[in-house]
Amino acid sequence: MRVTITEYLGLDLSEERWKCNRCGADLGSAQEPYKKGCLIRDRDPHDVHFPIGPNKGYNFAFDPEWVRIVEFYCPGCGTMLENEYLPPGHPLTWDIEVDLQQLKNKHLREDLS
Repeated sequence: MRVTITEYLGLDLSEERWKCNRCGADLGSAQEPYKKGCLIRDRDPHDVHFPIGPNKGYNFAFDPEWVRIVEFYCPGCGTMLENEYLPPGHPLTWDIEVDLQQLKNKHLREDLS
């Protein structure tokens, strides 16, 4: 049974595995952060936030010595699943942690109804 967690991230409850909702690629165990199964790109904020204004001297980019932009992509289809702003050296966040047993119970009850 597949459950949608975000637009592009799903959870296969029978296998307890993270899946890409777009191509079905396996992203790893649901006991771990799905980000471990993703392709990761570390970006300089100046590459994302371009200069604006009449003289191009102003932008909204953070100082790259203080912040990095980390992008997470599906290894199967290349869809961006998530991105986050982190200080350099900070570990990746575990942003989605589910109670698998409660989720299984909920969906089992819905199937029986």
